[in-house]
Amino acid sequence: MTGEKPPVLDRTGYVASNSHESNLERDLCFHLVRVVEEAAVASARTMGQGDAKLSDHAAVQAMRQAFETVPVAGNIVIGEGERDKAPMLYIGERVGAPDLPGFEYPGLDIAVDPLEGTNLCATGAPNAIAVLAASEPGGLLHAPDCYMEKIVAGPACRGALDLDAPVSQNLKSIARRLDRDVKDLTIIVLDRPRHADLIASIRREGARIRLISDGDLSAAIAVAVRGNGVHAVMGIGGAPEGILAAAAMRCLHGEMVGRLVINTPELEERVAKMGIKNPKRIYTAGDLAIGSHIIFAACGITDGALLRGVRFFGEGYRTHTLVMTSSTNSVRFVDTVHMHRKPGPRGVRLY
Repeated sequence: MTGEKPPVLDRTGYVASNSHESNLERDLCFHLVRVVEEAAVASARTMGQGDAKLSDHAAVQAMRQAFETVPVAGNIVIGEGERDKAPMLYIGERVGAPDLPGFEYPGLDIAVDPLEGTNLCATGAPNAIAVLAASEPGGLLHAPDCYMEKIVAGPACRGALDLDAPVSQNLKSIARRLDRDVKDLTIIVLDRPRHADLIASIRREGARIRLISDGDLSAAIAVAVRGNGVHAVMGIGGAPEGILAAAAMRCLHGEMVGRLVINTPELEERVAKMGIKNPKRIYTAGDLAIGSHIIFAACGITDGALLRGVRFFGEGYRTHTLVMTSSTNSVRFVDTVHMHRKPGPRGVRLY
């Protein structure tokens, strides 16, 4: 119409919205749900076969193909590793649908873990998921594939966590914020030799421990959702998983503190190239996932505390996915039945 004002674009390239949920988040949520679903289904078909590399490759390939229809100019900032070691979804890879003539899709920084818990999938153990986080360019920290010290807890523990404090002090702070005794806490720790002292300290204080073999990202999400019976994640895990956990905490209003473990000259050089000036810095979730618009999506591969795994049947399969954004206080669970063919009798001639 004549005199109609042109649409106002926000800095992501999407039409600005007066609602709590931005157009970027609303428009892309279900595109990204489909991306994690495709990765989950592909890896679920390899579940229990004992080949972690096969499971991971299936997830990576499916996720990359699914990205080819998503209307974004995506940049992988957390992926399968450096370009020379990862043929697909490597750090710096560009993903998304081809631009339309005369139109460029908006930019998006993306962190992916096509198969979080490769060993879990290979053995059929619980809590394997396909996961990604996305934000406007610059919204997610570019971190190397190294370790990260972490403490993750729920929203009540905002400002109560200290990486440099003794374990006993952190446990007391968490208990105080949750209005309970330390003995009533359950702390999740990766079952690794490097955590022997941490485990001993937690036990000495009287808190309970749930040791997990893999999947500290799933654990981080669980502690930020009420009713799961777990209260914090402590220990050293992967930095890429830490960025994804931070994105989830931004959406769930949870608390997280983390510090990169930079212990070799090679890693010092890599973090410097990535623009990290202080490798000893302690980050919060807001530092690791600083974007104004955060989308987090995860699809269950094997059954877990929050998500059901992929279930196959004759005519198709069923997926269970969660998707959340930083601008709302809601977590959407998407339970989808995907049909390959119409239901009905097979092998029976109808007259």
